[in-house]
Amino acid sequence: MDYYQPPQTEYVQYVAVNTTKNREDFKREVRAAYGGVAEADTQNQSCGNSRSCCGVSPKPDSKYSQELGYSQEDLNSVPEGSNMGLGCGNPQAIASLNPGEVVLDLGAGGGFDAFLAARQVGPKGKVYGVDMTPEMLSKARENASKNGYKNVQFLLGEIEHLPLPNNTVDTIISNCVINLSTDKQSVFHESFRVLKEGGRIAISDMVASKPLPPEMINNKDLYCNCISGAITISELKSILATAGFTDIVIEPQENSRMFIKDWVPGSDAENYVVSAKIMAVKPRAK
Repeated sequence: MDYYQPPQTEYVQYVAVNTTKNREDFKREVRAAYGGVAEADTQNQSCGNSRSCCGVSPKPDSKYSQELGYSQEDLNSVPEGSNMGLGCGNPQAIASLNPGEVVLDLGAGGGFDAFLAARQVGPKGKVYGVDMTPEMLSKARENASKNGYKNVQFLLGEIEHLPLPNNTVDTIISNCVINLSTDKQSVFHESFRVLKEGGRIAISDMVASKPLPPEMINNKDLYCNCISGAITISELKSILATAGFTDIVIEPQENSRMFIKDWVPGSDAENYVVSAKIMAVKPRAK
């Protein structure tokens, strides 16, 4: 199979960083933050605010996971330690996965959504989880090994440069991860590349309901907390269309403001960002 060669054009969109150096700085901050979350969870310790997309406590908050859209059955069905309460929604609820499908989870973390997807696609299906954080990858692989998951594989890689061949995936899921990327256009170009014709994305992520003020945009803590990397719906639609996607649907979840206000208390984030269901399709060749 042919492997994709990244385009030479450097895509720059509305993110908290606008130079190569700043983008690398923010990427390092994100990697360090989520590496710390993984290590704290492994050691049964707290890290940051457990009611946020970048925090964890020794005992997962099942109520918070249910607020994100997961059922108690979902929570009971996955390996212990895979659900760290990270996310802003439930991509499984919109993915409509079928037995035998190949699924890719962008930013798989400890493997929570990947393991849920594995149940739905069954033994004849396959789930890949990609994460750039070695600590998260180690947790996910250990969870898979200890619990006998044969149809799940976790890969170290960046979502802007996916370690998969062209046209191999039926569905891409992701939960509150793409907002953390400093090059969202490359993420969706890569997603389009690895999807089969007719393949789809089913993503829960953050969008900006209005432009963020400069003090939010340039705040690395807010970036790592899934706030200042959010882009507006119109910008996101433009990025998806540029990548080649059609049938683009973005549905803001206004009730998510109730838990967003707990992420970074006093930041006023709930008045600027909201979780959204994001769906789109790679069209079939005519």
